[in-house]
Amino acid sequence: MPLENRVRPDGVLEAVSARGMFTGNRGIIHDPETRKPNGRRWTVTAWICCSLCWKGQTRDVWGRNYIRRDGSLGVGWSELFFTDEVTALAAGHRPCHACRREDAIAFRSAFGTVNGITDTPGMDRILHGERRLSSRMKPQALSAIDLPGLPDGTMVEAGGGFFALKNRQALPWSHAGYGEPQGLGLLTRQPVRLVTPKSVLGVLRQGYAPVWHASAA
Repeated sequence: MPLENRVRPDGVLEAVSARGMFTGNRGIIHDPETRKPNGRRWTVTAWICCSLCWKGQTRDVWGRNYIRRDGSLGVGWSELFFTDEVTALAAGHRPCHACRREDAIAFRSAFGTVNGITDTPGMDRILHGERRLSSRMKPQALSAIDLPGLPDGTMVEAGGGFFALKNRQALPWSHAGYGEPQGLGLLTRQPVRLVTPKSVLGVLRQGYAPVWHASAA
């Protein structure tokens, strides 16, 4: 039975069988005995997006996945999975400095150009105030005039679904990938709201190129 660790663009977790291209975490949010959410949506403000494979390491997903110095098992972090990096960025997860160093450096450089901040705690503080799941602000409404000016990789919500913007088209999102592109005009027949954090939009505008699911090609 699938674990409830697949991340939607708005950061909400769901239990689906589709596998993601990236993993990541936002601290310890699972019970290792039941392998279910422990009621906390995050325990740290450093939300990261990681490679699925790194140095041959394997983990007991949502189990006791941390080996203490005395050899006993504890809980290190709760593995989350994303359809692609576009999804992870929309949820407010930045590239990991350990397993995705080059991407993390590129992201930090672009973030600094936009916000004047490059230290990790500073970036996390800003992102935490903008993420759909952790922000206290209402989602920004978008008009037909706004959509063409948004960078590729932006995620929006309309009609109860999520759409990634690419080449001035809207790609319907799912955990399994993207559907057939639609014209932006179709979205504006219903209320459209921004999902991707504003600071991440700035990073995308600076040229940061996120990894897309193959279905978006």
